[in-house]
Amino acid sequence: MTTDPTARHYDREFVRTFFTSPTAVDDDDSAKMLRSAAELRGVEAPDVWVPDNEDATAPSMRDQGVENVVEVVSEHGADFPGEIHPRVVWHREDPATRHAGFQQMHAMADPERGAVEHLDGFVIPEVGDVDDWKKADEFLTVVETDHGLDEGSLSMSVIVESGEAELAMGDLREEMGKPSNNLERLFLLVDGEVDYTKDMRAMTPTGELPEWPELRHNTSRGASAAGLIAVDGPFDDIRDVEGYRDRMTANRAKGMTGIWSLTPGQVVEANTEPLPPEAGYWLLDDGESETELREADGRWVYDGDDLGLDDTGDGYVLHADGREHDLGPDELRAELLARTSYVPSMADIVDSMAEFEAAKAAGRGAIAMTRGATLEIDGVPVDIETDRMWDEATYQAAKTPIDLFQDVYEHRPDQHDALADRYGREVVERATELGE
Repeated sequence: MTTDPTARHYDREFVRTFFTSPTAVDDDDSAKMLRSAAELRGVEAPDVWVPDNEDATAPSMRDQGVENVVEVVSEHGADFPGEIHPRVVWHREDPATRHAGFQQMHAMADPERGAVEHLDGFVIPEVGDVDDWKKADEFLTVVETDHGLDEGSLSMSVIVESGEAELAMGDLREEMGKPSNNLERLFLLVDGEVDYTKDMRAMTPTGELPEWPELRHNTSRGASAAGLIAVDGPFDDIRDVEGYRDRMTANRAKGMTGIWSLTPGQVVEANTEPLPPEAGYWLLDDGESETELREADGRWVYDGDDLGLDDTGDGYVLHADGREHDLGPDELRAELLARTSYVPSMADIVDSMAEFEAAKAAGRGAIAMTRGATLEIDGVPVDIETDRMWDEATYQAAKTPIDLFQDVYEHRPDQHDALADRYGREVVERATELGE
């Protein structure tokens, strides 16, 4: 009899950051990159730190990398605020590489060496079909048995880098929970777009990686169906902060909160970007893009060039999409309402959810939430107002960013001060109490 495949078998429901660092470098102190990562704290520290003994470490340095992981994690693991999941070598088509990965896990997990008490699991790259996932799981079971560890105490995350692995995600619901495996130990499904591109023999005219939105969607869907956590792959252009943010925004619309981080700077962005903003703001679609409006003297001002507005005294002329539109006051408000959207702050979300909770406690199943603003285009002010019906489904959908916040607050006490500085202690306190 199988167990519920969507039941989570670990504490975290969200992972924002998956940060890799080489286990050994060619230097007098070959472990210096590990030591630097182990000392990260607060918003610079990832939710999941991955000492990377595969792609990030030269093959000739990997034996030393194992020793460095044991040394650094034994010394610093107790104080590291996130989870620690080393990546070992593996390949679906190479038994020798799989055996080498087993040996690496076996050495790192030896209780007599002092690191395993701080290790949360291992990351397995280059997996293939679901039978290959079971091989990795079985090796982990052997490691636990050999070292007297509780069965299932080490989690397993995989990197989806092939078409086989992508298809295997569809088998997890049926396979997890069978008595013949311990796949309940699965934690993260991580995209590896570079090797995936190689496996798919994909090409682009510029040589850049394809976007692979389908892979990200499938990984998010596979994680949701199996009760796991989806993480996007690395964003290589570390100077393109806006591109990194745009990628995370697109991912969150697919249900994928986590992303690979290559630098401490990317960790900060990925730790903070999924959380609601400190202050709410309005967006206006001017025909070219959604433009963030600037707040000034109680008005939300449009500073772009693609919309224009004239007040004729008895109506308005809206310059939009290369045309002039003669509109009455009600027609103008309707047009601007169709073009605007509001991005709520943490305080806005907390207020709305608290209001609905109070209404539900009073026996009301649905209420209307009203939000208004004064927009200003070319110096012309226009008042708009919108109503949104809140019912239980709306409440549950709006609760996702609060669930994320509560997960962060519970598991990352080193970030409490930063959250209080961002939102204010009163808002933080109210947010932690929602849904209780």
